[in-house]
Amino acid sequence: MKPVLTILGLESSCDDTAAAVVRQHPGRRAEILSSVVAGQTDLHAPFGGVVPELAARAHAEKLDGCVAAALAKAGLGDAPAEALQKVDAIAVTAGPGLIGGVLSGVMCAKGLAMAAAKPLIGVNHLAGHALTPRLTDGAEFPYLMLLVSGGHCQFLVVEGPERFRRLGGTIDDAPGEAFDKVARLLGLPQPGGPSIEAEAKMGDPKRFRFPRPLLDRDDCNLSFSGLKTALLRLRDRIVEEKGGLTRADRADLSAGFQQAVADVLAAKTARALKIYIAESAPAHPLVAVAGGVAANQSIRAALEQVADAAGAQFLAPPLRLCTDNAAMIAYAGIERFRLGGQDGLDLAARPRWPLDSTSPALLGSGRKGAKA
Repeated sequence: MKPVLTILGLESSCDDTAAAVVRQHPGRRAEILSSVVAGQTDLHAPFGGVVPELAARAHAEKLDGCVAAALAKAGLGDAPAEALQKVDAIAVTAGPGLIGGVLSGVMCAKGLAMAAAKPLIGVNHLAGHALTPRLTDGAEFPYLMLLVSGGHCQFLVVEGPERFRRLGGTIDDAPGEAFDKVARLLGLPQPGGPSIEAEAKMGDPKRFRFPRPLLDRDDCNLSFSGLKTALLRLRDRIVEEKGGLTRADRADLSAGFQQAVADVLAAKTARALKIYIAESAPAHPLVAVAGGVAANQSIRAALEQVADAAGAQFLAPPLRLCTDNAAMIAYAGIERFRLGGQDGLDLAARPRWPLDSTSPALLGSGRKGAKA
């Protein structure tokens, strides 16, 4: 295998169409040569959330352009066909995610791999997030990862490029999902995370009393559905008393909700850290956070305090690498390719794909397999 690897990555698991080129020399930190992301916020805004069918069609329309732009920005050649010959393999998100979007990316990657005679590497989207600390900071195994996004929330001990041990996770809504739902309840725009965070800056987090679910349980599992319900009841009570919400009411509700989420994540991270340190005995304990919700500054600050108290290093990726992107997919592809992993043209798109398949499912199973 070549010592220097240059990988083209594709990502289309939800509502961001992305392509990136990442290069790594052995023993050196990877370099992001290009990263192109085409969002779909305006497309879905009238519907108050992501519409899977619209997202899939948008991915199919935008993937070719994103790939061409990523190859051009990487400086690999003037024409896409010429530039494609200078990559060593093509990595693509093969799941989990909205199946239409995942399928669009997989089919595009297959076509590119077949046309250019390049190896194809299917990547678990969650592995992309979980390995981001190695892309950005060269983190050493094992480290503790809090993967917190719109569809997922779990604590993972990352022991290797394809070895993930789950310590716990959400038993209902993921935090990003809860932020989106709360934003809709308060009449704020989507995506909900940035809207709630902006509104919370003007609010008083102590005005309303929100629960801190599952803190009475001595484990690493989380629940956020009850927080959403608590906010709904508070909102309805205010509307009944006043006939509507004032700007101050909306800001205080946002601040209280965000603080409750941060407190729960911080408390459970402290427990996960203890387990990770006791069981893995790392020479240099490290806790990292990744996923879209990792962009929230209040949550980052709370987690950093927990890490400091435990004597562990804290890592959070740059904001542009918190949300879905193809650079993390390309890097995860590099890690897998160096281990000899690649796929054939029968690579399947998967709506569900747990990182730790040995742990019991937190959210149940169905015909498509375990959700998490």
